[in-house]
Amino acid sequence: MKKRFLAIAGASAVALTCFVGASCKTKEKVVIYTSSEDYCMEYMQECLDEKFPDYDIRIEYMSTSNIAAKIIAEGSGSDCDIVFAEEYGYIEKMAEADTLAKLSDYYDYSVYMADTLESHAKDYLLPELRVGGGIFVNTKVLKDKGLDKPTSYNDLLDAKYKGLVSMPSPKSSGTGYMFYLALVNEWGESTAIEYFDSLTSNILSYTSSGSGPVNALVGREVAVGLGMISQVAEKISGGNDELEILFFDEGAPFNLYGNSIVKGKDKRESVKAVMDYLYSDFTDAVCAKYYPEPVLKDKVYNVPAFPKNITYSDMSNNTLAKKEDLLAKWKH
Repeated sequence: MKKRFLAIAGASAVALTCFVGASCKTKEKVVIYTSSEDYCMEYMQECLDEKFPDYDIRIEYMSTSNIAAKIIAEGSGSDCDIVFAEEYGYIEKMAEADTLAKLSDYYDYSVYMADTLESHAKDYLLPELRVGGGIFVNTKVLKDKGLDKPTSYNDLLDAKYKGLVSMPSPKSSGTGYMFYLALVNEWGESTAIEYFDSLTSNILSYTSSGSGPVNALVGREVAVGLGMISQVAEKISGGNDELEILFFDEGAPFNLYGNSIVKGKDKRESVKAVMDYLYSDFTDAVCAKYYPEPVLKDKVYNVPAFPKNITYSDMSNNTLAKKEDLLAKWKH
């Protein structure tokens, strides 16, 4: 009885507060899942809060694979409304499971670079980021160990780098997989697989996330890391002068990431409005601030410490079927 009284009293107090002038209108919630870096999430939250003060926009971090698994399992009943910057392979998987809204019904795709639309799931995504990879070194660790900078992938097989190389696992990281696919395309499948079999003896650890090697470099745990250019450029521009970005003759591998709406959520005005903003303004803004690699046509950006005129690897045949086939052959 006491609990019932307190509940009634609390409800009455809320009603009275509303009556005397305070707004009790509940803000409509829009939930975004992403695996983006903290600085990108913070910037997006600031931009969305400023643009949509009447919405309760919540950005939640989750790994790329977990985002796909959760949405495939939950479908339109998911808490998630929008998926931001998800790897194309996982978007393809969600589209095949019929859990995404068809976005080509709403948006003009002519604004994008042609190669960003080379996906079986292109009707279900809006290109957001191109994230290239590089070979990164900690120059202090190299100096302390008396080592030269590597100039090729084959250099990394030298026993002098034993325990001093870090790479993300292709099985758990899209960043790791892009290096794997790039060398398969460049050298052929059997040669690339043999290469990684040999490289494993020099790997300190295959990290579970793409940021793992960068963190290991910053912590001086390794001398060489394979990872995302944007992460290292952000560290260098933030004052870390020990890190350096290198590229080998095979070019920079890259991943493409896109935005999607969970099927059925596109009928909600608030969700559609947020996606419209990501399409019309935010993609350009976040590329200009952190990710200058080409996604939108006729856009050139200058980001501090970011390499210019990058030569990219051949990333053809970047399909879900190819990925599943190659990962089944990965032994490490």
